[in-house]
Amino acid sequence: MANHRCGSVSEEEPCCDISKKTKICLCVFFGLLVAVIIAVPVGILMWRHPLQEWKGKGTTAHFYEILLGRCYTYTQIVRPELGHKDCQKIGKAFTTAFLSKDPCSSTEQDYQPLLELTAQTVPCNKTLFWSKSSQLAHDYTRVQGDLFTLEDTLLGYMADGLKWCGDPRSSEMNYQSCPDWREDCSNNSFSVFWNAVSKRFAEDACGVVHVVLNGSISNTFDERSTFGRVEVFNLRPEKVHQLQAWVMHDVGGVHRPIRLLQCVKNPEPSSCRFYV
Repeated sequence: MANHRCGSVSEEEPCCDISKKTKICLCVFFGLLVAVIIAVPVGILMWRHPLQEWKGKGTTAHFYEILLGRCYTYTQIVRPELGHKDCQKIGKAFTTAFLSKDPCSSTEQDYQPLLELTAQTVPCNKTLFWSKSSQLAHDYTRVQGDLFTLEDTLLGYMADGLKWCGDPRSSEMNYQSCPDWREDCSNNSFSVFWNAVSKRFAEDACGVVHVVLNGSISNTFDERSTFGRVEVFNLRPEKVHQLQAWVMHDVGGVHRPIRLLQCVKNPEPSSCRFYV
């Protein structure tokens, strides 16, 4: 039988003869490999495409937080009968409608999920439109407490006074600038939204509806306004029995409650002396 013995390996003749230089090279290689593995994803996260510049103001600071806060305020305090509405889903649907998209290629379909989540019934005879008379109309509904402008509905309340847009090259909102409907494009995220919600507001109106018009300007009924372009054409004749137009001047007009409100805010004109 062969005599097999395990002899000791001489330190001078190792099994794996790796030189000191090779060891250093391997250490450097693996060190660089680890650095690359870490640096590449970090670099991708940190690298940002420059956002496109537009003529209009950028997204309102803290847009999402304001949106969500207003939703909870409206559904829990202003109109608690809508307390079942899911503000988290509503906020998500709102931002999904425009984030990571070309702000000049918005469509009403983008906002359809949002419109469905915020569906709200305005009682018949309680719808109030306005054109170039925003402050007066909203002052009136605030005092009167029974009529609804678009901004007195959930979605209008949430979006009133805010600006927003995204960018197709980023998942973030563009806080620097957004398209201006005159100088950049008319089918921008902001304008398309208001056209869509105004259309639905008009389609849902029923009974006697009202509109406050500004009689202090030459173009009292402006066909280019939201009321002239969108709302008046989407009133349903089978649902709307009458349209009452209140043409208001500085302190004039035939509708006495609004006239009284104007006189409370500005009692000096002679037209108000009959009410003081």
